[in-house]
Amino acid sequence: MGKKVSPVKDFIAGGVGGVCLVFTGQPLDTIKVRLQTMPRPKPGEAPLYKGTIDCATITIKKEGIKGLYKGMAAPLAGVSPMFAVCFLGFGIGKKLQQKHPTDDLTYPQLFKAGMLSGVFTTAIMAPGERIKCLLQIQADSHKKMYDGPLDCAKKLYKEGGIRSVYRGTGATLLRDVPASGMYFMTYEWLQHTLTPAGHDRTDLSVGRTLFAGGMAGIFNWAVALPQDVLKSRYQTAPHGKYPNGIRDVFKQLMKEEGFLSLYRGAAPVFLRAFPANAACFFGYELTMKFLYWLQPGV
Repeated sequence: MGKKVSPVKDFIAGGVGGVCLVFTGQPLDTIKVRLQTMPRPKPGEAPLYKGTIDCATITIKKEGIKGLYKGMAAPLAGVSPMFAVCFLGFGIGKKLQQKHPTDDLTYPQLFKAGMLSGVFTTAIMAPGERIKCLLQIQADSHKKMYDGPLDCAKKLYKEGGIRSVYRGTGATLLRDVPASGMYFMTYEWLQHTLTPAGHDRTDLSVGRTLFAGGMAGIFNWAVALPQDVLKSRYQTAPHGKYPNGIRDVFKQLMKEEGFLSLYRGAAPVFLRAFPANAACFFGYELTMKFLYWLQPGV
């Protein structure tokens, strides 16, 4: 029999986990977006960035360490509530499938609960992701279009109303619904697998919790990366460039750059995924233990 599911506790602990994730993962997220959205080099011209290390080196040289944290205010403001809602959605997804409050769920049921969490987060994530991506690609601080997240949001709204702010919502759903299912199912599977026989998963060591969280992040991005490339391209493109949305982005990428372009930015994604999600689940588990200590059995 498992511990009673508490969506409210999941909501609070998920918010803490989200803050841990942003601080840990933002530098590599910036590099990922810049690699995904850099212009295609002309014949005989060198690419803007040769790879992950080159992108990091150029960014730090031109903009300092702060350049790697560019656009962090938007995800920090959005990620804490977004992860709170994400874990809340997972908690509700689990609760909806239980016949009794302490029933253990099968892995397919955990996958479905995770998919529901992806639906929950999209309304918060889509505008925050667009703002973050636009701020991250401002490599030249002397020619920046936006002075920060609020200025970016205002200009997007002025450009095309709320539809402009929420551009890429469908692509975000396409990315997050299957990826969130994989994310939570993998974490629960590893938590179960790594728990020694005769022990409860709450007794799991810090190292094993970090490993389970980190691997959940890897599996999440293994599913999400192609859709994420399409989303980043679409959200940072000039208004009207892709009238049919990510379908047009996909057609252009296949025609001009081939299938491997869907995995551009993979190195920083996977380098970021492990530590960022390890930190996220560690913050989540620590907060959950504290909340159950405050209100045991609730």
